[in-house]
Parts: sequence; structure tokens; C-alpha cells
Amino acid sequence: MGHVVLFHSVYGLRPAVLAAADRLRAAGHRVRAPDLYGVPPVDTVEEGFGLLDRIGQQTVLDRAHAALDGLPPETVLAGFSMGAGVAGAMLAERPDTAGLLLLHGTGGSPAAVRPGLRIHLHLADPDAYDPSDEVDQWRREMIAAGAEVVVHRYPGAGHLFTDPTVPDHDPVAAGLTWDRALAFLASP
Repeated sequence: MGHVVLFHSVYGLRPAVLAAADRLRAAGHRVRAPDLYGVPPVDTVEEGFGLLDRIGQQTVLDRAHAALDGLPPETVLAGFSMGAGVAGAMLAERPDTAGLLLLHGTGGSPAAVRPGLRIHLHLADPDAYDPSDEVDQWRREMIAAGAEVVVHRYPGAGHLFTDPTVPDHDPVAAGLTWDRALAFLASP
């Protein structure tokens, strides 16, 4: 697919996000992984939410907009957890995006979907941040708006299962996620 912008989780720009960007680069993609906080990442989700509150949602979104400057319209929008929501928020202003790669959280609204928009969502099952009924409703609404949505669920994995530095990590689910994500990015 070419260009990918990868937004971090509420923890901040952690080594796992940088490693993910490197993995995508190794597969031939041009990847930008912006720091939406501008301060060092934190170690707990509680600290992350405190940091988000201190920095402010609008500042995070402004930095996400700035990170997209100069990127082609068809850039894939991707994100981890909170970053998936940020990627979805950017969709409204980037209708020609090649796709949404959502890791550990939903993102985007039906109002921003163009027919044929490709979306891949990778979630723990269950996931306290994204209950199944809410995900199913989001999926139905996105499909009704014209998106091509694929939801991958990973039973027994923790919320942020691709990050090897958190207790949620599940190496089998993470490996499968990256295989599927790379296939998604490689397909037209």
C-alpha cells in the first residue's frame, strides 16, 4: 500500500510502536509513527490517561493532523487502542485513504466512510475497552456506510496484546495479528 501513519496508544510512543513501524518498513512500507504527546511514554494505563488529560484531546488531534502533512491522500491510517480512535478521527479529512488498520480499538464513523474503504480491526476477545456488542454495532454501521470491514478477534488475549512490554502481551495472537496486518497492507 505504500504510506502508513501509525498512531500510538494512551501509553505514548513506546518501543513496541517503534518496533511495529520498523516491521512495516521492513515489508516495504513508508511509515510515520508520530509522538502525539511530546513527552516520554508511561508505564501504566492509568498514567497514560492522566497524561492524555494533561495534554488534552485537542492537542493530540492537532498533532495527528500535523503528522499527516505532506503524506499522500491514500496513506493508510493505523493506530493502537487510543491511536485507533485517532486514526478514525483523521478519516473524515482524508476520504481517499487506502484503509484503516485498527489495533486494539475501533475507530472511524460511518459518516466518514467512502464506498469500498478497507478496514481491518484486531481485538482481544473479550476486551473491556471494546465490548463485543458495541464492536458488532460499529461494524454493522460501517458496512452499511459502504466499508469493507474485517474483524479479527483473539480469544484470551489481553487488550494491548501486541506490546511485549505489558502484561496483556500474547505472542501467538501478536504474531497472527502482524501476519494479517502485513497481508492487509500488501493487498490492493
